[in-house]
Amino acid sequence: MVDRLVNSEANARRIQLVESCFGSSGQPLAVPGRVLVGEGVLTKMCRKRAKARQFFLFNDILVYGNILMNRKKYNKQHIIPLEAVKLESLEDDGHFRNGWVIRTATKSFAVYAATSTEKQEWMAHINKCIEDLLRKSGKKAVEEHAAVWVPDSEASICMHCKKSNFTVLNRRHHCRKCGAVVCNPCSNKRYLLPHQSSKPLRVCLTCYDSLTRAKVLTSGENSFSKDSSGEDDSDDEDDTNRSQQETHDEAKFYGLSEHDEHK
Repeated sequence: MVDRLVNSEANARRIQLVESCFGSSGQPLAVPGRVLVGEGVLTKMCRKRAKARQFFLFNDILVYGNILMNRKKYNKQHIIPLEAVKLESLEDDGHFRNGWVIRTATKSFAVYAATSTEKQEWMAHINKCIEDLLRKSGKKAVEEHAAVWVPDSEASICMHCKKSNFTVLNRRHHCRKCGAVVCNPCSNKRYLLPHQSSKPLRVCLTCYDSLTRAKVLTSGENSFSKDSSGEDDSDDEDDTNRSQQETHDEAKFYGLSEHDEHK
């Protein structure tokens, strides 16, 4: 069904509209063979809190950005190649319902749909695109993925030493291997995680010890440095529009019928 839309005018118009909504801050999205499969708002679990983000599913990439004006303007565009994506469904947990984890080698995070139907549609369409990509390319699915970061709000004390209370001066850090929230003394080591970066990244002492032991056992060579003064990074620290989080239009998916193709 998606293949029918590859060269359609409707698909070209949709992609052009997405590009224009990101403006000069976004990368060009119109490439030969690319199809916009669906779009909609999902609540993304960010480091500090859950925030509404606009998502666009193409047949080869997943794109999302901050909402500046509903369906009119977005910024902070992020592009995720679908070949490296793995989805994991989440059980409903109090306020957070209809969620799943989007895992990649460099970044993993949880998202939540407004309804269980939307969740099923998103997951089904994403998995179908991944399946088609891997089949056509002959590649194997990525086996190693980045950890999901524990939100700041879920850790008032260091998850490693269980003693250090976080304050304005004693800030939180995240282990890039397990995603735990830890204090600076408990994460003052760096280790090379090739799937995430070409440079050594901050890890907690537990993961550091585990990784170095494994490295010694397998090759006898260390791939680490003793100190870490790097800052935590996050793609969603600033949020200019929080009102979109509670209400939004239903997600739209294209290519489901002949009628839709000619819209």
